[in-house]
Amino acid sequence: MSTVTDTARIAPPRNPLVRLIRDSLVVAQRNLIRMARIPEMVVFGLIQPIMFVVLFTYVFGGSLNIGGSTDSSVYREFLMAGIFAQTVTFATAGAGAGIADDMHKGLIDRFRSLPMARGAVLTGRTLADLVQTALTLSVLAMVALLVGWRTHTSIGEVLGAFGLLLLAGYAFTWIGAVIGLSVRTPEAATSGGLIWLFPVTFISNAFVDSDRMTPWLRHIAEWNPFSATVQACRQLFGNPGVSQSDAWPMQHPVWASLVYSLLIILIFRTLAVRKYRSATA
Repeated sequence: MSTVTDTARIAPPRNPLVRLIRDSLVVAQRNLIRMARIPEMVVFGLIQPIMFVVLFTYVFGGSLNIGGSTDSSVYREFLMAGIFAQTVTFATAGAGAGIADDMHKGLIDRFRSLPMARGAVLTGRTLADLVQTALTLSVLAMVALLVGWRTHTSIGEVLGAFGLLLLAGYAFTWIGAVIGLSVRTPEAATSGGLIWLFPVTFISNAFVDSDRMTPWLRHIAEWNPFSATVQACRQLFGNPGVSQSDAWPMQHPVWASLVYSLLIILIFRTLAVRKYRSATA
């Protein structure tokens, strides 16, 4: 009788969705424990965005015209939405390198031998990266407050902005997952994860007013998914930098950010799971 009971306890759930959620949380816990045991991963992840805040605030703060003003305090409030968005998207490189490292060490093959949902390995990894991104974003927000950044809207709108940032960051980690599964080494995943991020983040409204760009470049920036998230955060924070563009993402940035993020998750999660199955077949 006890043998039957024990078997029932360890048997995987029959519902595929329940099984996927359970297995994903187990994998996420494994990655969070690993992060806790290697704190320099978190520390180094914090240094870069803090450096961007300090450098852009005090080096470029008084030389850029935002809304007709060159006041450094105006630029600080304009800048922070871009820094927040850049921070969550740069987590892509770490996600790709982590998955490539697991593949290189054969850890994925060990997971494959276990009775677990196929997509759980990738979902768990991206969830763990989301927790690390949330921690980084919290610390960065405190640093931003110290250098003079302020919000001018309700707490609900502010939390909504951070929610959009985390959703965008989670979406971009799936792009990192595809890259990590497509290369042979963690070093290649890191390089591949950063090469495309720089044009995405800099050909945008993150650091300069896109209305001042040349027409062809402005159109690219206005329809950039990254720009939509930045513009949505500025709107929800009540910060300067409201675009005068007629482009739909700039007129409805909150909806545009949601749509872009959900589409990226749908497309790249499908590609990542397919690549994972073919890599471990």
